[in-house]
Amino acid sequence: MLNYSWREYGNRVGAWRCLELFDQLGLPAAALINTALYDHCPELVAACVARGDELVGHGHSNAERQGVLTEADEHALLLHCRQLMQAHSGQAPAGWLSPWISESLHTPDLLAETGYGYTLNWCHDDQPLPTRTRGGTPLWAVPYPQELNDIPMVIARQMDGKDFAQLVIDHLAEMLDQTRAPDAPALVMGIALHPYIVGQPYRLRHLRRALQAVAAARDARQVWMATPGAICRHAMQAHGQVPPVPPVPPVPPGS
Repeated sequence: MLNYSWREYGNRVGAWRCLELFDQLGLPAAALINTALYDHCPELVAACVARGDELVGHGHSNAERQGVLTEADEHALLLHCRQLMQAHSGQAPAGWLSPWISESLHTPDLLAETGYGYTLNWCHDDQPLPTRTRGGTPLWAVPYPQELNDIPMVIARQMDGKDFAQLVIDHLAEMLDQTRAPDAPALVMGIALHPYIVGQPYRLRHLRRALQAVAAARDARQVWMATPGAICRHAMQAHGQVPPVPPVPPVPPGS
């Protein structure tokens, strides 16, 4: 009951506070969606869609570890999530983050085969990179922030909210320094937030300070604020690729 209600705080309170903060600062967001939310709290998903946020596939429930599924069951999960998100929100996800970031040997291939253009599962670089799949369709790896992430930092390492905010500010400052040279490559800085954690008032106050620094860098034209899908499309175009718009099969009756 304790952990259920703690998580539920994010759906009932924390997420709405975060969305309000994003609105105040004019920040785009990508919402990682468990499709169970369409039954549990559809109004929250609808609020993200109304903001114009990108919806990213994140399995049906985080209670399910994707990496232990059979290839057939994993294929069915990836396809069914795309179908449900298209049917309920009017947009099929272009990207995917596995529940638990759990991946099988077949996951990259199956993602490409079921119409996903990128994965957030890998945190091995600061730039988006194409990966090879068995079908020949590249799957892009858009960097996921395993460090700028409230779960490993605040929960696992027991970092205070003010220290997590300073981590974001310092990361931004260093990346700006790293990219000032004319020939320096562009870098991706993501921030992973979970509303049941950062939506707590005392942490939200520090998060606001961190995101104000990010918004200030945007206003100074030092950074491009974008969702992972937009970053992926930009990278594909820079490599001479045309982002595909794969069809989404309809949801079977009774699903």
